[in-house]
This record gives sequence, C-alpha cells and structure tokens, in this order.
Amino acid sequence: MARYSFLDLVPVRQDGSVAEALTHSLELARHAEQLGFTRYWLAEHHNMDGIASSATAVLIGHIAGGTSRIRVGSGGIMLPNHVPLVVAEQFGTLATLYPDRIDLGLGRAPGTDRATLRALRRSVQERESDFPEQVAELMAYLGPDDGQLRVRAVPGTDTRVPVWLLGSSLFSARLAAQRGLPYAFASHFAPAMLHQALALYRAEFVPSAQLAAPQVIIGAPLLLADSDPHAEYLATSAYQRALALLRGESLRIAPPVERMAGLWSPAEQHAIGNMYATALVGGPQRVKQRLDQLLEVTQADEIIFTCDFYHQHDRHRACELVAELLAD
Repeated sequence: MARYSFLDLVPVRQDGSVAEALTHSLELARHAEQLGFTRYWLAEHHNMDGIASSATAVLIGHIAGGTSRIRVGSGGIMLPNHVPLVVAEQFGTLATLYPDRIDLGLGRAPGTDRATLRALRRSVQERESDFPEQVAELMAYLGPDDGQLRVRAVPGTDTRVPVWLLGSSLFSARLAAQRGLPYAFASHFAPAMLHQALALYRAEFVPSAQLAAPQVIIGAPLLLADSDPHAEYLATSAYQRALALLRGESLRIAPPVERMAGLWSPAEQHAIGNMYATALVGGPQRVKQRLDQLLEVTQADEIIFTCDFYHQHDRHRACELVAELLAD
C-alpha cells in the first residue's frame, strides 16, 4: 500500500485567528505522526487571508520542534520568490536541528497575485531557464564541498536535504526526470495533466545520486467522515473556499452548509468539480473504493492529503479514518 502524508495550508477559519490556525497545525501534525503519516508538508502562499503558512521555513521549524519522528517539509517553497543561498541556509539549519526529517519541495509558481509578486521579487521578469538554474544552484549549496565553492551555505553544505520538484504541468515533471529527483504532482487543486505528467516523468527519468528510480507523490483533497451524508455536508466548507478563490474573495474557511445550490453558478460548480477531480468525498467505504482506484491508475508511491474541513476535530477524524483505510 502507498505511503500517506499531509499537506497543510494552515487554514484560518471565518471566526478564528491566525494564532488559532497555527496552534491547530501543530496539533494536527502531532496527530498525523501518531497515526503513522510519512510526512507533514506546508505550502508557501502570500497575501491570502485564509492561509497562514507564508513564512514556510519558520513554520517547518515549529512543527519539527513539536514532533519527534514524522518528516516535515515544504510543499512547497516557491523558489523564484527567494535567493537560493538563503533557502539553502534555512533548510541546512533545519536539517542540522532535525536530522533526516526535513524535505525541501520546490515549486516555480508565485503562490500569490501579481502585486504581491512585485513586493516579493521586485521584478516579475522571468525566463524559462531561471528555475532549472535556481534548482541547480540551490542543490550545489546543499551538496558536498568539492573545494571549488567560493560561496558556501553555513549551515547547508553537505546536508544533502532531499529535494522534491512540485508541479501541475509537464515542465517540472520533465525537469525532475532529467535531474533524477522525486516528483510531487499538485492534483489536489489542478489535476488536469496528472496522468500525462506522471507518464512523462517515468519515461524520461534518469537515475541520480539522490534517487535510483522514479518516486511520485500525488495530492488529493480528503473529505472523509463517518458517513457519506456527513462527509458531503462537511465538504461544503471546501467548496465554499474554492468558490471564494475563483471569485477573488476571502479564503477563510466557512462553516458547512446544508446545500451549495444557490451559492454557486453552474459554471462555477463545473470549475470546482474539475478542481476536485481527485477528491475523496464520503464515508469509509466510498472513499476506500475511490482511493484504491486513484492509486491503481496512477501507481503513486505516496498520496498527500489536504483537508479543508471547518472544525479541527473533523480534520482529526478524517486523518484517523484514512489511516485505518490505508493500513488494511
């Protein structure tokens, strides 16, 4: 059976606070660790009032310090927003503090809007070759000192933090294959090119010092509860959040509602249906069937879940139920 992990955007509730969201994140990470989850990743987003994971490296340190075994990492760091040397120093420090527990997932999307992008980068000019060059520079800082380096990451050099490439298109799939890196596909919100990207990655994979054979993680929204009707009810919080994203509205998690009819247009419902094509919605029996199908058609080594339920106890329960399903 595939490994299972959790991707946390540290959701802020409509009537909650950022402090509450950060507390919930550590609680959920500890719960996931007890349930046997492989890793707990955090995603970089900026200028989004419902997402509290913008200072991703800082939060990774907080989660790693509050747990003991689970791997903690980024899903991901949006590398074009950062100087590779600084990322190497941050993750080199994390890897030194928490040996063999830190992952560095890298993406090339901005994780924000255009105005915030300017605030982050000062320039929005980007060439297609920039990201591969940035990845190579970063990995050089994290690799061994061959005596030729004029600039070293301290800490960072020779920490060999595992690097994952993340994406929702063919670009990062091909780059991960060429560099012999593990690959995570963002099918939890952009599943359209999932199968094409995985096929390309596996076909073009070149073994490397980090990885001898292709390794794939796929994302899936986990909207699992004790019964189908209850799961469908709780899932409306996730649908409302996706609707707010489409409309450019607040992304704070809203309480569930009895029905979505009247809240979204047919076009919006269709768009969100496409966005949630890999979603696991229902009680244990329905989700087990869907989960088995998803893993069968993708042959993924690992599945990483998001969960946009409103109440913390419902997120905990979803993790408990899926751990039971995947332990069978």
